[in-house]
Amino acid sequence: MSPAEIAAFIRANTVVAAPPLVPEISLHLATEITPLWQATEVMLAEAQLPPPYWAFAWAGGQALARHVLDHPEIVRDRDVLDFGAGSGLLALAAARSGARSVVAAEIDSVAAAAIALNAARNDAVVAVETTDIIGRRPAPWHVILVGDMCYERPLAERLTAWLRHLARDGATVLLGDPGRNYVPKSGLEPLARYRVPTPLDLEDREWREGVVSRLASAD
Repeated sequence: MSPAEIAAFIRANTVVAAPPLVPEISLHLATEITPLWQATEVMLAEAQLPPPYWAFAWAGGQALARHVLDHPEIVRDRDVLDFGAGSGLLALAAARSGARSVVAAEIDSVAAAAIALNAARNDAVVAVETTDIIGRRPAPWHVILVGDMCYERPLAERLTAWLRHLARDGATVLLGDPGRNYVPKSGLEPLARYRVPTPLDLEDREWREGVVSRLASAD
């Protein structure tokens, strides 16, 4: 699809809404009343579209976004990366909190288009990076925000190893996670916990505890 067609697809299959824990920010999201909520992976594959992870405000991301908004000094006047940005929620929270620059890293082209739409809706300046940046050093960011990315072992292990190196280089690395299987078992300093409302169709429970932690550096 062309960029215009992707943008039209996003608008047609989402509603503009604020995540429960982050009412300050509005996003293009899937809900039970939108076609995207009902779409199966088979249907999406037939349309040559990846699963729409970007269309949901995941619990870990909401918790970390809430933490950034409540503690803007974390990102104020600093260069910030939102890794695996999805909807761009963390990037938007950082921009709203006074970050000097914000990059949203997201390899899914549809998600990248959604981030651009969400940034425009929230009057935020966010650069979108669509290449795989894991392993990039030296990194030009002071703060790296990672929401709900530890759901798959190969990605989580590769990502965590890189993030630990960035922490050793001096970056502040913050993770928001609701207890996914592959979150690091060591080297995490919990900073805050948030009770995040979640749709039963998405998480099979009415809420999850989103834990915000700082990742320690590599040895």
